[in-house]
Amino acid sequence: MSKKPSYLNFNHREYHWKPDVDYRLHPELYRVGKGEQGVLICEPYKSEIGQYWRFKTKEIAVESSDKIFSLFEDYIQKEDFVGADMARKFLQMGFTRARRYYNYKGGKKYDAENNYQELERGTGDPEKAAAAEVFYAKWKEAEANSHYAEMKKAFKKEKG
Repeated sequence: MSKKPSYLNFNHREYHWKPDVDYRLHPELYRVGKGEQGVLICEPYKSEIGQYWRFKTKEIAVESSDKIFSLFEDYIQKEDFVGADMARKFLQMGFTRARRYYNYKGGKKYDAENNYQELERGTGDPEKAAAAEVFYAKWKEAEANSHYAEMKKAFKKEKG
């Protein structure tokens, strides 16, 4: 039995994060969620952070993750939990996407033309493994930030 990608049955109406909400003006509508949920939807953060998100090579990943981590720290300083959480999600996504491109040629895990069978692992770009390591370190550094952890706990208690 093959596991099909979750995006095939994605329900946009029930997805909590909405593209037409300004989450800086309405942080009460934001949810932390699991992993990277909402990262490519929540504005204005998606545009502010996403423009720097790159992982083609280790050198590019270093520059990208440093800039995103700097934004993370700026959001923390401004007491903007949503911004900090979104920056953390972009760092996490840098790791997961670079690993996907390392594991699978072209970053594609499923074969859409063959009933979404999972493609062979180990066919991707080895350079992406180094990029993934860079993002992993910055993601974990963000998660280890004590002020971020306090803000996250308070946000989840207050807003969910």
